[in-house]
Amino acid sequence: MTTSRCRVGVPDKPGAVGAPIPLRLVHESVYCWGMDTLTHHSVLARFGYALSDPVRARVLLALRDAPSYPGELAELAGVSKQRLSNHLTCLRGCGLVVAVPEGRRVRYELADRKLGDALTALLDVVVVSEAERCCAARENHVDGKACC
Repeated sequence: MTTSRCRVGVPDKPGAVGAPIPLRLVHESVYCWGMDTLTHHSVLARFGYALSDPVRARVLLALRDAPSYPGELAELAGVSKQRLSNHLTCLRGCGLVVAVPEGRRVRYELADRKLGDALTALLDVVVVSEAERCCAARENHVDGKACC
């Protein structure tokens, strides 16, 4: 697994002498190194995993509207700052949000504007559910897990 690091501003991360460091512009002036390129199914799996938790879903929906700070997001999601920190770490690891340093504070925003558009499109989807076939009921679990 690759560890990624990000910084705001000019991509001048020093490395070993003569060793090129592959940098990638991920958001406005946020550059990261040590990133992996994901396939389409990996991106969808990460997006699905992020949305599978109600707190992470609330955070993503809030960031769809505007960038925000951890304290504000914790209050909005109704969780402690520590619990929110764990969720933000997950969302950063999934590549869905970026942390932008602002002096002594850190502002969080969606990593790509298109994520906000995707969330809006998902909210417009009508889900048709047949209660007797939905695997939310314990007797209908697949491999011991609910699928919906």
